[in-house]
Amino acid sequence: MPPKSQPQMPAMIKSMTAFARRQTGGASGELSWEIRSVNHRFLEPNLRLPEELRGLDPDVRERLSARLSRGKIDCTLRFVAPTGGGVELRINEPLLSQVLSAAERIAARMGDSRAPSTPSVMDLLRWPGMLEESEPDMDSLNTAARALFDDTLTELIAAREREGTRLRALIEQRSERLAALVAEARARMPQLLDEMRRRISGRLAEVRGELDPNRLEQEMVLLAQRCDVDEEMDRLSGHIEEVRRTLAGEGPVGRRLDFLMQELNREANTLGSKSSDATLTRIAVDMKVLIEQMREQIQNLE
Repeated sequence: MPPKSQPQMPAMIKSMTAFARRQTGGASGELSWEIRSVNHRFLEPNLRLPEELRGLDPDVRERLSARLSRGKIDCTLRFVAPTGGGVELRINEPLLSQVLSAAERIAARMGDSRAPSTPSVMDLLRWPGMLEESEPDMDSLNTAARALFDDTLTELIAAREREGTRLRALIEQRSERLAALVAEARARMPQLLDEMRRRISGRLAEVRGELDPNRLEQEMVLLAQRCDVDEEMDRLSGHIEEVRRTLAGEGPVGRRLDFLMQELNREANTLGSKSSDATLTRIAVDMKVLIEQMREQIQNLE
């Protein structure tokens, strides 16, 4: 018996709005990354790095472009150097030798046995530049900063996916409601046309003898064309189905969905302009409200 196929998970849609922060500490100091993401037509990184780690700039940009396609991304790295017990003090050996040698020469020049031949230990420690703080291991620091950035970026993407899932559900709900309005408009059309037919027939019965039959037939054809919205409703249904397919597809969907909202809005406008019925006008207005709500949500999708 062939194995049962697993249900296919829906494609992951990402929002462009999210925030993530991670930090770590060690002997070389404390590092913290903050990444903020908002909607934007393209990928626009904005990096703020401490002077010691300025060389990470091209690497961070490359890592961003490999995992994100759209959004204005603000990345801030903070570095706090170790203080107190975390700092290793080193004696400046060349300077110490020079000071001691100079002290001996001065004592010999003075020829005074009472003059100290060497400075005291505290005098030497207070000598400018005699004590040096050890420099952090920059290779290890850069490696730690890259690893922490990758973790922070992963957290940001997870947040974008969670928000994208929520927006996807809202768009799907409004798509279903939009499809229901199209079905309502289709159901209304036969009744509307029948009402128009009876109303026009009643008025024509009063003046039939005064009208040219050929002209009357032409006017009836033009009226029917103006009231025919089957084509608009077919396109609305087609665009709604394309929205569903796009939501189920792979990769960034924001630009395509934004284009589909423009097309849906165009058809809803045409439906409203052709309407001479209060019910159909109300349906067209409700459609435009739903489309605008979806468009606002889609602006945040990658």
